[in-house]
Order: sequence, then C-alpha cells, then structure tokens
Amino acid sequence: MKIALVDDEQKCLDEMEGLISDFGTRNYCQMETVPFLNGEAFLEEFKDGGFSAVFMDIYMDGMDGIAAALKMRGLDNRCILVFLTSSMDFMPDAFSCHAFEYITKPFSPQRIFEVLTDILGVLPPPQKYIEVISDRKTVQIFLDEIASVITDAHYLDITLSDGEKLHCRMTMSEFMGLTDGDSRFLPVNKGITLNAEYILEFENNCCILENGAKFPIRVRDRLKIEQAARDYNFGKIRERQAHFARRPMSHGIRKGD
Repeated sequence: MKIALVDDEQKCLDEMEGLISDFGTRNYCQMETVPFLNGEAFLEEFKDGGFSAVFMDIYMDGMDGIAAALKMRGLDNRCILVFLTSSMDFMPDAFSCHAFEYITKPFSPQRIFEVLTDILGVLPPPQKYIEVISDRKTVQIFLDEIASVITDAHYLDITLSDGEKLHCRMTMSEFMGLTDGDSRFLPVNKGITLNAEYILEFENNCCILENGAKFPIRVRDRLKIEQAARDYNFGKIRERQAHFARRPMSHGIRKGD
C-alpha cells in the first residue's frame, strides 16, 4: 500500500509512519508512506490512483482537511480517506467526503492497526510481479502484463500486453516456478504458455489472443484447456463481484480509542 499522510504536526507524521511500518512488518505487506505538512503540498502531488489511502488531519494551518479532501474527491472518488482530528465537530462534513474512518487524537497503536486491517480487507490484492533478465538487464514485470510465453531453444520469448517482447534465458519450468503456480498461465502446447486473461476464443484447434495472435493447442487436450480458461475467468469475475460487494462507499465512523 502507498499511503499519504497529511498533517501539519511533524510529530504526528513521524508517529504515523512508524506505526504503519510496524503494521506492514507484522502483516508481511509492503507499506510506503509519503508525508505532507499541509493540504496544498498534498494536492500538488496527488493524482488519480496514486495512493491506496490517505490519512488526513482536519485542523491544519492554511487549507483545512475537509477542503483538501473535497478537492481530492474531485480527482479521485475511490481512494480510501481516513480523517485524523482532535474534535468531533467536523464529523458531518466527513460524510460528504466519503470518509472511510474518523480517528480522534490522541490515538493508540491498536486503533491505527484496526483501521489498516479494515483497509486491507477492502483493497484488491496486490499485483504479483517477477524479475527476469533480458538484454543483460534485470526487468520487473507484473504477471497480468504477460500475454504469452514461447520457448525458443534455451530462451523464452515473453510477450507483454502492450506488444513489448522480452528474450530471456530460462526454461518454461523455471518461468512457471516464478509465477508460483499462478492458474492464469495455461500450457496449451509444447513450449507454449498463454495467459488466460488475454484469450479471446478457441477456433480450429487454435487459441486466439486479444491481440490477434494465434497459437496451436494440443488437440487431445483441447476441451481441458478450454475449460481451464473458462474456469479462471469465471473465478475472476466472482472475485471482482465479491470485492465490490464488501467495499462500502462510506465506512461507518467510530470514535478513536
């Protein structure tokens, strides 16, 4: 998670950074925090999708937290917003900003951990990535960017969704090991593995990807391969529906410990 911390008290920013880092260590998840001492500086850096969550103080010099949050909502209506404040007076205004939580100061570590746990519960799972060596450079690629993987002697040709191709010295079994058995990658023929997310259709014992590329599939396993592709995409749809079903537009607001 990438979290913005907006507070005009450096002491509070330092405390929040420490607690979030501690939470990440305890829960085996990578947490990145970006501190801002005022709402104006935060808005200069903010962009749609740039942060998973924002912890915003309400009482600040210059632009207050409610005003900053409303401007933020004009750019991004999905980012999780948590208000920090020493008073409950602005509680009604927090609802208009679609606040996820409202934490009163001084807060306890337990309270922050509870809110972070709730945030993890509604965020989609983090994207998985692997590292490969192509043209003598180590390249990080997200698994959902990989459309196809084709064996070429002692190398693999990895084609990404944007058309970029990587030529890597590794075996197909080594690649599958890096994905940790990710079910989206389907071996459809000897030396050919395709990402089920990019399969458009099956036709005449061929698999056609969204980019128009065609690959022959094992005839004897055609029905099994087609079923595996359907099962993966059906499971993905159900997972997406479950995610949106449990993510509220505005979380219940509770008083801090």
